[in-house]
Amino acid sequence: MYTSTTDTFIYQPPKSAYNARHILVKPNLGYPVAPPVTVSMGVLGKVLQALRQASPDAKISIVEGVCSPVSLHDIASKNGLYTLLDEGMELLDADTLPLVEYPNLSPTPVRFQTMWAPALLQEVDCRITIGAFKRTILKDKPLISASLKNLYGLFPRSKYHARSLNSRGQLHIPSVPKILEDVYFCIGHLFDGAVVDADLRFISPDWKPDRGKTVQFGKIFAGIDPVSVDRSACIATGESIPDYLDTIDSLRERLPQRLQQQSQ
Repeated sequence: MYTSTTDTFIYQPPKSAYNARHILVKPNLGYPVAPPVTVSMGVLGKVLQALRQASPDAKISIVEGVCSPVSLHDIASKNGLYTLLDEGMELLDADTLPLVEYPNLSPTPVRFQTMWAPALLQEVDCRITIGAFKRTILKDKPLISASLKNLYGLFPRSKYHARSLNSRGQLHIPSVPKILEDVYFCIGHLFDGAVVDADLRFISPDWKPDRGKTVQFGKIFAGIDPVSVDRSACIATGESIPDYLDTIDSLRERLPQRLQQQSQ
């Protein structure tokens, strides 16, 4: 786990990224809005550059599922993503990928015994989540979105939408913080690396994750464990530690050694 100022940030890939055949990168690009609602191309570019240096011949798949009527291609074009890609990199819409059910490894699942997500997650050698640091208000309580919440975009809207077909309303019941426990123990534990872009902090006065104020902070957080990286970002920004981070840490102490080591 390490923290850098934005201008000195150099991504340090996890061991699994070196000499990998296929790497999956999940950036927060779900909305047709510039940073800090989405990750900056400067941070994403440095991560992609470091991954390419670690594995010169790897296929690198940038995977995202949007949260609006605007297509992923249009969002990527507007934000300048395509200028970052080399011949071995591709952009994939998570909503179009073949799916499999991932078992919930939690000793006490909240709602889902399994969750559907792209089969690609289990086919790659390395997985990186890159989240923007955001605070919204949901059910009168602050909700922190960072590298773990970023994984919501991997779940198909066809299976998890509610009233709006553009969002994943089923993942808000009984609450986002509780469902994040299921998210971690279904797919979050698979991730080899996490980055939180807090160069600009996003603070919303309500539940809307794409409308709020921007606060300059100038820090990037990175490491091998999404839970630990999100915790460090909260501490550094002065935000309260979300209960779900403590719950996940407690639960994974009861699980196989691999999950315990991830938190260390």
